[in-house]
Amino acid sequence: MSAVQKTQPVQAVFDAAAARLGRVNGPRVSFEFFPPKSDKLEEQLWQVIRRLEPLAPAFVSVTYGAGGSTRDRTHRTVARIVEETTLKPAAHLTCVSATREEIDEVMRAYWAAGVRHIVALRGDPPAGAGAKYEPHPGGYAYAADLVVGARRVADFEVSVAVYADLHPDSTSWQTEIDNFRRKIDAGATRGISNFFVDADSFLRLRDRFADAGINAPIVPGVMPVSNFNGFKRMAGVGGVFVPQWFADIFEGLDDDPETRLLVAAATTGELCARLAAEGVEDFHFYTLNRAELTLAICRMLGVKAQKEAVR
Repeated sequence: MSAVQKTQPVQAVFDAAAARLGRVNGPRVSFEFFPPKSDKLEEQLWQVIRRLEPLAPAFVSVTYGAGGSTRDRTHRTVARIVEETTLKPAAHLTCVSATREEIDEVMRAYWAAGVRHIVALRGDPPAGAGAKYEPHPGGYAYAADLVVGARRVADFEVSVAVYADLHPDSTSWQTEIDNFRRKIDAGATRGISNFFVDADSFLRLRDRFADAGINAPIVPGVMPVSNFNGFKRMAGVGGVFVPQWFADIFEGLDDDPETRLLVAAATTGELCARLAAEGVEDFHFYTLNRAELTLAICRMLGVKAQKEAVR
């Protein structure tokens, strides 16, 4: 980061980016939720959805659990978003634990319910992190194959994953480049990155794709840190680089949630400011089914409520 960027107020960076984009209400944003595991957590999720809905995100996505373990809850959550909100849901689909026919049936049901956007993922091995991935017999083998299937079933918009830090299963950046190219050639619309700490990780990825002649948009995945220990665990599983300076900032804040949230807002705000200054126009927030930090960062980005939620 240059000395100018370090001293320039964060809000000035966002204002300059908004002026460049010609948008009164800041950049485009999207939000990701995970399906609730209990009635209490479902109530909590819907409180979050209702708080974020007035921001008019481009879309909201709903994840699968590892190995497709939350598939049914994902379907129910997506269906309810369609029925009860003004939001445009994007349903996650993975290749694991299902045949092509089963996945195609799910996609046809989504289309019939009004879902027009799929997030197509290979998915984690059913045996858990660290296990070797094996394609399901009779299923879609990899994400590019799932993209082909989605485009065959209906005229879905399809997002796919990219990795700002090298995917644990990849042996080189060329592997990542080739994999993303296959997904785009198969019909994917955009890449959404995993979460990351260092803005340079995402900016280098963008440059790698551009240098390889891949012009499809990629969207940074942003995860405000509400719980640093949980963040570290997820980073370890996903191969995300966590700089020592970042760990030092959160050291000793385990039992101080108020300070931790303030620090999280500041660090995430600076990350988004750096990306905005480098021309990033879209941000995808991993909300972890919490609203406070996402709302705060969106406010810093200049994204404000457009309308009252309609339920």
